[in-house]
Amino acid sequence: MSNKILEVYESGELTVVGFHKVTSLEFATVTEIRDEILEIIKSSHCKVIGFDLTGVQVLPSGMLGLLASLKRLHLEVHVFNVSEDIREVLTITKLDQVLKLHDVDVSPA
Repeated sequence: MSNKILEVYESGELTVVGFHKVTSLEFATVTEIRDEILEIIKSSHCKVIGFDLTGVQVLPSGMLGLLASLKRLHLEVHVFNVSEDIREVLTITKLDQVLKLHDVDVSPA
């Protein structure tokens, strides 16, 4: 895939990915993201996948479904630095009970 959407921060059983510090994922199709995630999961043999949403303010509904569907692959799914708007949507949809949410300070020391 020549135009990668995701940036891999860590690879292996624990794999952490981010979205190149974009504020909205509406520019990308869920299919592109799904294909890239599946490629990363397969190549890294991960069991725990984390998504860094630092700075992301808009998450399309298809992406929410994609995050939830990763549980069917028997992966533990963590989401870091969720905006208040996205957190509200995760709470309303009860996805906050399926995904593990974390706030991590990423500011420079």
